[in-house]
Amino acid sequence: MFPIFHRVTKSLWLENWGFIKGLKELEINLSVIGHLIMSCTLTSFQVLNSCLWLLANTEDIEYLSDYRKIGLRQVKYLVLDEADHMLDMGFGPEMKKLISCPGMPSKEQRQTLMFSATFPEEIQRLAGKFLKSNYLFVAVGEVGGACTDVQQTILQVGQYSKREKLVGILQNIGDERTMVFVETKKKADFIASFLCQEKISTTSIHGDREQREREQALGDFRCGKCPVLVATSVAARGLDVENVQHVINFDLPSTIDEYVYRIGRTGRCGNTGRAISFFDLESDSHLAQPLVKVLSDAQQDVPAWLEEISFSTYGPGFSGRTRGNVFASVDTRKNYLRRSSLNTAGFSSSQAPNPVDDESWD
Repeated sequence: MFPIFHRVTKSLWLENWGFIKGLKELEINLSVIGHLIMSCTLTSFQVLNSCLWLLANTEDIEYLSDYRKIGLRQVKYLVLDEADHMLDMGFGPEMKKLISCPGMPSKEQRQTLMFSATFPEEIQRLAGKFLKSNYLFVAVGEVGGACTDVQQTILQVGQYSKREKLVGILQNIGDERTMVFVETKKKADFIASFLCQEKISTTSIHGDREQREREQALGDFRCGKCPVLVATSVAARGLDVENVQHVINFDLPSTIDEYVYRIGRTGRCGNTGRAISFFDLESDSHLAQPLVKVLSDAQQDVPAWLEEISFSTYGPGFSGRTRGNVFASVDTRKNYLRRSSLNTAGFSSSQAPNPVDDESWD
């Protein structure tokens, strides 16, 4: 067995590496575990001595293959975590190059697994190029839906009132572990500094920080030295920190799927959590309708003022289904076949929206 794990970033790579080390401690039959170090230099001894698990990103594996550090002929399993984001962020060409490497078994000869909390229709079409034609689509729960274990609260807060509101909430929370999401990297550092001045121990994490700084920030957050972590949306995926009791959206994201990812940092593994979001009428009105649906689907209270904004934004004739197949909680091959039959009868199918680039760790 020779599984390969792909993660988009080095920080997320650490999450899986810790998991695999745990498997080895449980005496699961892993003779040698090969991996790459943060500097992208290779621990050659481990990889060249018949490792069974290789955890890396696409660039690292291409490098190893090009310089004949590893062979891919024995690959039995190809695993992509956060698969939708990898393909959405433009890693498609790199993945095509990887599966075309000399010796890499064809998709019919290997087992390819893709994991993601969301699988939009256009991403499913891209993923199909790497999977067997008769691949299985398994949905656990409502893919893309918010967890009912997270209590969601939407507060109408103007841009210039957010800092005061944030301080008040954090003072009431006390030392409970809290993630605060903001729009930009610069604002993450600014809000973290501001909260420290207010005597609230805070650290920040974003793509402009050095790897060692990110690790230090996560370490301080995990151990409780800094119970508040201010982050950009890049921390919404993959990072699994235990006992995060609160998520605060100081700035709401531009898309509803990113909102679901953010609040998913709390209420994990059967625990309960709370998510508080600041809604600014001037910048967040486009999220009113999808927020109403996410709240309703998760059996949360919907503020009357938010319903009014949703109604006024889209009008009385609006169907209430702007999300469409944003999350794609079903196998879209069925929808494709249904649309194909409609097209032959003279109907045209709508084009999928272009994916939006997000900030990267690297």
